[in-house]
Amino acid sequence: MSIEENEKEIIDEFNIFGDDWESRYEYIIDLGKSLPLLSDAEKHDNLLIKGCQSKMWLKTYFDGTLMSIRADSDAIITKGMAALVIRVLNNHRPEEIVNAPLNFIDAIGLKEHLSPTRANGLTSLIKQIKLDALAYLSKGSSETK
Repeated sequence: MSIEENEKEIIDEFNIFGDDWESRYEYIIDLGKSLPLLSDAEKHDNLLIKGCQSKMWLKTYFDGTLMSIRADSDAIITKGMAALVIRVLNNHRPEEIVNAPLNFIDAIGLKEHLSPTRANGLTSLIKQIKLDALAYLSKGSSETK
């Protein structure tokens, strides 16, 4: 599916809950539980997302065509937010990731229902994914970050 199709799917899922943010948070937490864990050996300080209230690690890979993304966090809401972003951007070309506006975040009202520090962490996560995508574009080879 395209990035836009992934976003539309998420928007449709969140619309089911209406304005019930308690249910929306529960759903975000459930999404976080589905995210594969990073091993302790993978949780290097250089993979930590700066500006995040809790600890969040980001690991990206590039096979020469598609970029894949893994993340983990010690906080369940943060992990759920990462799961949403990964669901939209994972296994797409770096140039698609760099150019993705990620409209679903505003469409589901996520930022306005997060504390300022959590919203900052979400922004930092997206920024780092896009920076990794730019780095892969400039190098044009298979790598892991």
